[in-house]
Amino acid sequence: MRIATYNIDFSDKGPGLVLQSLAKGGTPQQQAVIATIADLDADVLLLTGIDYDAEGQTLAVLAGALANAGAPYPYLLPLRPNSGLATGFDLNGNGRLGEPRDAMAYGRYAGEGGMAVLSRLPIDTAQIRDFSTFLWADLPRSLSPDTDPALRGVQRLSSGGHYEVPVTLPNGKSIRLLAFYAGPPSFDGDDDRNGKRNHDEAAFWLDLIAGNLPFAPPAAPFAIIGQASLDAQDGEGRAEALRTLLAHPLLRDPAPRGTSGRVDAGQFGDAAHDTALYVGLGGLRVEYILPSCDIFVQAAGVVWPPDTDPKAQVLATASRHRPVWVDINLP
Repeated sequence: MRIATYNIDFSDKGPGLVLQSLAKGGTPQQQAVIATIADLDADVLLLTGIDYDAEGQTLAVLAGALANAGAPYPYLLPLRPNSGLATGFDLNGNGRLGEPRDAMAYGRYAGEGGMAVLSRLPIDTAQIRDFSTFLWADLPRSLSPDTDPALRGVQRLSSGGHYEVPVTLPNGKSIRLLAFYAGPPSFDGDDDRNGKRNHDEAAFWLDLIAGNLPFAPPAAPFAIIGQASLDAQDGEGRAEALRTLLAHPLLRDPAPRGTSGRVDAGQFGDAAHDTALYVGLGGLRVEYILPSCDIFVQAAGVVWPPDTDPKAQVLATASRHRPVWVDINLP
């Protein structure tokens, strides 16, 4: 089966605007995303950067467009992020409350830039575990710079969310997707609040697997999947926890590669592993799929062809991110 993740950049200036555009046939960017997902041919796809609404309408309309494009996904799961949820604190210290940077995670409105799962296989919704309300201060060895006990008592760790999503296989067993979407390690002040939080969003999985949290470790087989918003070798951020995940003895890093032939001068990492292209930063590997070690990885890749490929322009129109996929055989 093929599992994949893709940041589709389905957010706008206000709630419901993405849904409105999709319902009218979609913008060129949205149409490019639909074409890209249809071509990806994943059995289970974790989307990041998709606005959340309580009734799942945005995801449902997207799924309808995909079905029309020949890529039906009968099982849909919108996952609520912490973006835009009020903390009641002036987190950026500018004397005003209720601004995007004062939320649990940056958001101009509640639900901006969440996650969702599209699946050809049933999702065991009764067994989903939502870790997104877990407090940052409660993480072992938390790097939180917050000193106010009241703030530490409400500030959640997750930005876009941490979830365990079991997908039921044809043989009745499950694979558990440990899905997450971390905030960027930048756009903050001297306290490096975002950098420390981004680090701890990856460290959460280390503690969950090790049994250091008030939740049972995930049952194998599982795969950590999503956007760490961090490159282990290049760009800004604290990469210690991510590097530990990539080398973890219970996980496999299939190190997916694209075929663009890109080279980023001055960077340490191989550009073939990049999954996103940022203005001023260049290419970075920020999306990951890390199956548990009991899973056999048959193949893996980043959908990033050379600029001469006709699909390259579609991908560039769709998002600054590129889909990442792994083909697996399960035990």
